[in-house]
Amino acid sequence: MQTSTGTPRPITRYGTPVLHRRCAEVTDFDDALAHLVADMFASMYAAHGVGLAANQIGVDARIFVVDCPDATGAHTVATVVNPILHLPEHRDLVTDTEGCLSVPGQHAELARCATATVTGYDVHGHEIRLDGTGTLARCFQHEVDHLDGLTYVDRLPTKLRKRILAASAEHPGVGAGTDQDD
Repeated sequence: MQTSTGTPRPITRYGTPVLHRRCAEVTDFDDALAHLVADMFASMYAAHGVGLAANQIGVDARIFVVDCPDATGAHTVATVVNPILHLPEHRDLVTDTEGCLSVPGQHAELARCATATVTGYDVHGHEIRLDGTGTLARCFQHEVDHLDGLTYVDRLPTKLRKRILAASAEHPGVGAGTDQDD
């Protein structure tokens, strides 16, 4: 399915090697990058997500996209290339339910910083800085984790992680190439 802005790609599931290693820095800000970002947005929307890292569609590159609300409900739609996550020195943690398109059908409570900032580049290579609160801050932390080779379940106690992964293995998946969206 081609959209006006990109083609949805299948979501990579937990256990695929590209999800479990640090992604490569992006060095070329060209048409290929713009097409990849368009496909990432199309994939995220097809899977009904609020954020997506490049490795979640099988691409080894330090890029994430978001369309996510902050604590006030205002939506941020952005692409961050080669992101660097900045957390406050004095961290106010908020526990909330978190899920992941690569671990479909499952959610768990996880503590994350209430605020977070990412710096990096937009799709054209211009420096950007985004400040997040609420779900947007959680999304920044979640997506940068992906690019560092971590998923939210890797931050959970072993028994809970194993239970979630076993249940997720029974889920048909989400996004392009699946019969059912989450």
